[in-house]
Formats: sequence, structure tokens, C-alpha cells
Amino acid sequence: MKRFAVGIVTVLSFATAAPAQDALDVARSHREAHGAAILAMFRDLLAIPNYAFDTENIQRNAQTIAAEFEKRGAIMELLTLPRHASVPPLIYGAIDVPGAKRTIGIYVHYDGQPVDESRWTTPPWAPALRTRALGDGGEARPFPGAGEAIDPEWRIYARGAGDDKAPLAALLAALDALRAADIAITSNIRFMFEGEEEVGSLHLREYFAHYGEKFSEVDAWLICDGPVHQSRRPQLVFGVRGVTGLDITVYGATHELHSGHYGNFAPNPAMMLAQLLASMKDEQGNVLVEGYYDTVEPLSERERAALAAAPDIDGQLRREFGLASSEAGNAPYLERLLLPSLNIKGLAGGAAGPQSRNVIPTEATASLDLRLVKGNDPVHMQELVEAHIARQGYFIVREAPDPRTRFAHEKIALVSRRSGYPAARSSMDGPLVEPLRRAAARASGQDVVMMPSLGGSLPLYLFNEMLGTPVIIVPIANHDDNQHAPDENLRIANLWYGIDLYGLILTME
Repeated sequence: MKRFAVGIVTVLSFATAAPAQDALDVARSHREAHGAAILAMFRDLLAIPNYAFDTENIQRNAQTIAAEFEKRGAIMELLTLPRHASVPPLIYGAIDVPGAKRTIGIYVHYDGQPVDESRWTTPPWAPALRTRALGDGGEARPFPGAGEAIDPEWRIYARGAGDDKAPLAALLAALDALRAADIAITSNIRFMFEGEEEVGSLHLREYFAHYGEKFSEVDAWLICDGPVHQSRRPQLVFGVRGVTGLDITVYGATHELHSGHYGNFAPNPAMMLAQLLASMKDEQGNVLVEGYYDTVEPLSERERAALAAAPDIDGQLRREFGLASSEAGNAPYLERLLLPSLNIKGLAGGAAGPQSRNVIPTEATASLDLRLVKGNDPVHMQELVEAHIARQGYFIVREAPDPRTRFAHEKIALVSRRSGYPAARSSMDGPLVEPLRRAAARASGQDVVMMPSLGGSLPLYLFNEMLGTPVIIVPIANHDDNQHAPDENLRIANLWYGIDLYGLILTME
């Protein structure tokens, strides 16, 4: 464990200064005066590759982030696990305020999804600035110099820009703004920056078990991840879907066969897999796996009211995605969001296009992504899908079948279960909810959308289960940030919103 020392005098001086101006005015004045420097700092952070299994670079990320927050008056530590030297550090930070009546936890993850650089317009680790979104004809331009006007519609393209380094840059800028204006932080702050969220938070439970006392005084965790509402209005979110998955491989002959000689004789595993997958969902996208919807936990009256008050964005999304219709007869987006989904992430069997050959492949594989809602147990949901596979006549194995197994069964499926975790939802009536809603409304100048759950997944269940702490998601990224995809980006207006919002959150009464 590496500790970054910070003088206690610096922390107390920062934390106890009397507010002389409004935090929102200060945040806006600061970013207007120092916008170029903020973007340069963000650019430098984005330039460090952040895939969780890239040990050298993930360590560089952790050390850089800890050092930057140390400069702003926080006590920082890189927490490590004794038996897992290569696991990304969990970055811990603390700002203590004498007399503070609450302790707020702030969570951000600093790792990102892997990349296929061939699919990016510009290299993912060479942050690029454009005048608009690529799809809107955005043109490349240099990062601004000091004093140069900054258009809030510009976008920064890089892996991690929207998911999830933007909150780090916004928090650093907000701390700079408050410190420069001598404005007091009003709550004790605990930072938790995770380095393997995008690979399933594989060791977060162990980190909580080992270092739980560091987080025991937190009254509520603010999860700084995800996008604002698709209407571009700010949102507060109180839950996330869970996630798990399966890989399914079906088998044909032991070697590739000429499709002319054997195309009406030997079973084709690609066709078999297509038929198996088609049996799992109807044409409207409803899952046909027996029992798949049975364990969904009903929404509370408060949650139903929040959904009813949310903007109707269904038509907007269909236009944005180029869809003539959406699933279940254009059923409301929010209704579909609160049901477990079964998604095909990818298919492989033989080759397609110019690389295709006149053969029957030996096997075909599909990777399934199961997004879960409150009440669904990940293992139980995997078991339901496996039972469905068996009902279609497949003999399920856990490793590649040997010749004896192949001769004994007409249809064989190798099923490999992926790790996962359950969904989580917190109460929409906690003591921090109204102060946070006011802060988001002031920072954005718009009404705040209150959402029971996001469509994405985060390991929030561990905060409830192991820390006993409610969580509220406070997102700042633009909804069209190409999260997890090539050409990930952040709209500058959303970074500015984050700076303003965090300035208000850090000074909430």
C-alpha cells in the first residue's frame, strides 16, 4: 500500500475557509477563466491507456489521479490486496471538515473498456477535439490556448472520455475553483476510485472486506458514472441493472466439410445455433425462456410516479438510432428498461463476406449478455437459460466434447457461465435526495429527471450489502457519448455541467 502524504494544515485551511461567494458563480467563473487548462488536464489524463488488465498503465492512472487529488488538499492512498499484486489499486481519498454533519462518499471508476483501434476515427489514447459530434460533421481542431473562447458543443474523443474519467476532471476543477475563492466544503468527503469496474469489479468485494473501516462513516455514496437523461436534462438515478452472461458453443462434424458434397447431410452448427437463439425470444423481443420474468420485484408507488413524470423520449431514440420501430410493439423505453433482457453480444461460426468458404463449419458460438433487474439472482437466471437449452434437445457440457460424447448425443452445447452480480435500487426518499436535486437543477437550469434505475450495470449491490450505505447515481456525461464503443466522446457542455454540479454538491448545507 502506497501512501501519499498531505500536510494536515493544508487540508484544514482549505476546508474551514468561510464562503464569500456562491459556489455556482465561482465554478462558472473558474472554468471560464481556466477552460483551456481544464481541457489540457483532462486530455493528459485521457492519454493514459486504462484497460484494467494493462498493469503498467493502470498503475500510471492510479498514481496520476492520486497525485492530482493530493495537490487539491485530499489525503490519498492507493489500497492494494496482499495476495493480488497485479489487481488495479482502489484509490482512497479523504477530506475532513471540522464540525461537518455528514460524510459523503464519491465513487468514480478510472478503468475503461478494451478497444479495437482499427474502428476508431482517431487513436483512442490520443485525445482529439472536434467542433461537433462526428455524426453531425464535427471537424478536427486543436485544443484551445489560454484565453481562447471555448464552444460548449465541442467534443473530446478518447477512450474514457465519457465513461468514466470525466467526473475526475470535473471534481479536480471544482476543487480548484472552491479553493481559489476560499469557499468552504461543507461535508466530509471520502473518495473511492475503482480500477476494474469495466471487467466486472472482480475484487471490489475483497477490497470492502479488507478496508471496510475506511468507508464506515459514509452516510451515502454518490456514484459518478453514466449519462444524463436522453433529453439532455440532468438526472438522479437510484439503481442499476445487474449483469451476467453465458457463452454457448454447439457442434457439428469433427472437421470442416465441403458444403456441396455434404450440405444436405451433415448438420450445420451455425444453423443449429441460429435456431436455438431464435427459440429464446419472440419477434417482438420478449424473452421466451420459462420463468425469466417471474422474479422481477415490483416498483414502489414513488418509483412509478417518477417514471410517469419522466420525459417521453421513445420517438427521439428511434429517430436517433435509425429505427422504424422498437421492441414489443413500440413499448415504452422505461417499461422495457425495468425488465430483464437477453442480448446476443456476438456470433461466430465459419467466416462471412470475402473470407467465406464453401464449407460447413465444425462449431458455432454465441455470447449472451443478461441484464437483470431487482429480484433476479444471476445464477438462477443462468440456470433458466440452461434449462431452456436442454428443453431444445441439447446435452450440456462444460468442456469441449470428446468423440464418445459426440457419438452419444445428436445435439451438444458447451455452456460457459460468466461472472456477474445482481441489480440494486435505493430509496428515492433519503435525506440527500432533495439537496442533490436542487444542486442539479441549479447547475443545469433545468428540471431534474428522477429515475429508479439506469439500463447499465454497476456493482452497487456491494455498497448496500457490505457497507450498508444507500447510493445515488449522479451522472454528467452526454447520452450520445458512444460509451463502450469506438469514438467514445464527451461534450464540453457536460464537463462544464459536472464542474458546476460538483461545486454545489461539495458545498451543500
